[in-house]
Amino acid sequence: MTEPSKSGPAVEVGLDLIAPEMYAPALRRLALAALGIGVGVGLLLALFIHWPLALAVGIVLGAPTALYAVAVQRRRIWLSGTVIRARTLLGDRRLELSAASGVEILVRPGRLSRIVLRVTAGPDSQVIPLAMYTDSGSGRELHILGLRKLSDALATCPLAAALAVSDVLVAQLRAEARDAVAEDRPLYRAVRMVRDRDQVSSVVLSDADIAELTR
Repeated sequence: MTEPSKSGPAVEVGLDLIAPEMYAPALRRLALAALGIGVGVGLLLALFIHWPLALAVGIVLGAPTALYAVAVQRRRIWLSGTVIRARTLLGDRRLELSAASGVEILVRPGRLSRIVLRVTAGPDSQVIPLAMYTDSGSGRELHILGLRKLSDALATCPLAAALAVSDVLVAQLRAEARDAVAEDRPLYRAVRMVRDRDQVSSVVLSDADIAELTR
């Protein structure tokens, strides 16, 4: 008699729009440069003023930029099954997509427009980048595996909004798979929709807007 097969743990899929490995070296150089400038200025000022004040000036000059570089380098987002795990400078945060109480698509227009997914579960919320586009339609989109896993996870949520967003991601997935032009990609059409309204601040797409993207 054979034992029933057991499925292994869900594989984590990165949801970062830009792979951290691409900008990690530049961020390390930025952090080291900021610290070097802070130390150099502090040592120079120590020749003319009291050293505690010189030290404070050096920290004020170098620390914020160095901390920002470290925070950006540490920031990551993964999806494991239906659980989103986000790592920040201060620790990890987990959010269960199947138990989400709110699912929204936001468009942040600008020279480089961004479109993101915002998921809320109880007191916690998480923003997941989906794409960013220039005026000409060039830019970067979430990779196909990330779209598929995110769509599958949203489909497990009973919210109508989650199912609607899942359909948008499936349509985007199909468009990316066939290498469709920008105007045929739902996420880009969402950005153009907001730009055509001359919006300058972040816009939450309505139910009607999301339904329009899947037509």
